[in-house]
Amino acid sequence: MAFAFSGFEGFEKRLELHFFCDDPALLQLGLRKLDFDCIHQTLQEVQCTVVSAVGNSYFDAYVLSESSLFVYPTKIIIKTCGTTQLLKSMTPLIFYAHTHLGLTLSSCRYTRGTFIFPLSQPFPHTSFNDEVTYIEATLPPNLCFRKASIMPSKSSSHAWHVFTATSDSHALYHHNYTLEICMTDLDPLLAGKFFRRPGDGRSGDSAGREMTELTGIDGINPHALVCDFAFDPCGYSMNGMDGEWYSTIHVTPEEGYSYASFECVGSRSSEVDVVHVVRKVVQIFRPGTMSVSTTSLGNEVWRKVAGAVEPMGMKLRSCAMDQFPDSGSVVFQTFSPLRRKSGH
Repeated sequence: MAFAFSGFEGFEKRLELHFFCDDPALLQLGLRKLDFDCIHQTLQEVQCTVVSAVGNSYFDAYVLSESSLFVYPTKIIIKTCGTTQLLKSMTPLIFYAHTHLGLTLSSCRYTRGTFIFPLSQPFPHTSFNDEVTYIEATLPPNLCFRKASIMPSKSSSHAWHVFTATSDSHALYHHNYTLEICMTDLDPLLAGKFFRRPGDGRSGDSAGREMTELTGIDGINPHALVCDFAFDPCGYSMNGMDGEWYSTIHVTPEEGYSYASFECVGSRSSEVDVVHVVRKVVQIFRPGTMSVSTTSLGNEVWRKVAGAVEPMGMKLRSCAMDQFPDSGSVVFQTFSPLRRKSGH
């Protein structure tokens, strides 16, 4: 079988698993008590490794060779790019949580954009149908409220894929929102800041810290503890921790298939200023196309997004909304510059 040219796949796959237990004592640390061996073996199935880690009193954050992992007492978020097999983490995570910690899966959410190089993806990521079939075969039967949806835009190259399953259709996470931003066709001068100098002799952590400061990423949330890493010869990942809230950025800067993502979680009552965050992200990357997926119960967060970026020359091109049993509404918005970049 002949394959077309394939660069590195920037678009991530994201899996979020929630667990419960009847014993409150077990929930104080919960999933954070998993041995590192269990995490390592799970990541081997996915085909990635841990390159850096940090924790606080709320959760542990791992920078991976392909994106990020966040472990809270009752939930795990794992996000991987490239040709990783993210969904192969489900079986070991559900098994370890149950047998080692007595925790039972209560909900699952899987999201991703549209791959730049779909023919390079291994099973089960060969199509959204294959992914949904694989997830449904892996989930325990108590997660019986299920929904799969492909949320469209005006462009065939941008769609948002969502699958959710829950054991309780009323189990909504009332005060939280998740913001997932995917950007392609980055400004070449800005993307160039995510290349390392040949033979710089520095560690990934040290070079990553320099990129964080040089690009202004440290100004997105000045209160966050940042764990950053620069890959060789190019590429960048960071996890930010601000109390119980995380943020994460991943950059694939190569021209022709440049990509960056930003994700954060927060509550509608938290002090994180969504308008400032989104504007800062656009300023750092100046993308040719951008999609923003907002998962929340209310309208406040997604309505702020267009108002934040339109004064920066980004025009709203499409907006789709859908409801899901475990998480309220998902709103998928796409943007591109009012004026095309010169030279494109």
